[in-house]
Amino acid sequence: MNHLLIIANTPSPNTQTLRDAVADGASSSGLTPLVLSPFDANASHVLQAQAIILGTTENFGYMSGALKDFFERIYYPCLEEKQGLSMALYIKAGNDGQGAKNSVERITTGLRWNHVQPPLILSGDYQPEFAEACHELGAGMAEGVKLGIF
Repeated sequence: MNHLLIIANTPSPNTQTLRDAVADGASSSGLTPLVLSPFDANASHVLQAQAIILGTTENFGYMSGALKDFFERIYYPCLEEKQGLSMALYIKAGNDGQGAKNSVERITTGLRWNHVQPPLILSGDYQPEFAEACHELGAGMAEGVKLGIF
């Protein structure tokens, strides 16, 4: 079964719009992604995934606490089983997003997950183009899953 997992922290209407755009992009490719908050996701979800898209806000120059909590709960159960998991990351950043990017990359490098594209960093005030970029991200990841690339 083609399984794309989307885990996104959505503390605001704008971040909910971004998550929904990622999911809509994946669905437009004919895939039904599993969309969860970091608090609802667990290791079994990751173990079943062929690919994962992570969405976070930039909080104090770091990933969201919600995503950090997710990583703390899944790290060891998934460490050996999911090496090479294809992943993408998007960040809604108030600043430059580099601290959030670096913190996620540090953990996913330890998990040995495969970043299939550079992180999508959406900086500054919300712009409608952010949702378009997220839609494309979801569509691209879904196509990769459908084609067996991931």
